[in-house]
Amino acid sequence: MPGSTEKCLFCRIVSGDIPANIVLDDPDVVAFEDINPQAPTHLLFVPRRHIASIDAMSDADSSAVGLLVARASAVARDRHLHEEGYRLVFNQGDAAGQTVYHIHLHLLGGRGFSWPPG
Repeated sequence: MPGSTEKCLFCRIVSGDIPANIVLDDPDVVAFEDINPQAPTHLLFVPRRHIASIDAMSDADSSAVGLLVARASAVARDRHLHEEGYRLVFNQGDAAGQTVYHIHLHLLGGRGFSWPPG
């Protein structure tokens, strides 16, 4: 259910109720490997605080998005993805492919990507 924290998969990963391959865990952001990777590197970056979607964000939530991007770029540099390039993606809504209603940033790298996507 969009907006609900009770059954939110990502809230349960953040809380440790569901195991995941965590690659970053700090006071604001948790990042983990996607269970259905679309590239050799496919990580998800989520704010610890539940925000259902980009459309559900308030102005006060905008810093959370900046932190997701900053953490993703740092991990991309650590993994040397910046040398060839990588893609950062937010999906908003069902038609765009959002399946978990907790904002998350996809970091994809390790292969070439075409444009336009999908």
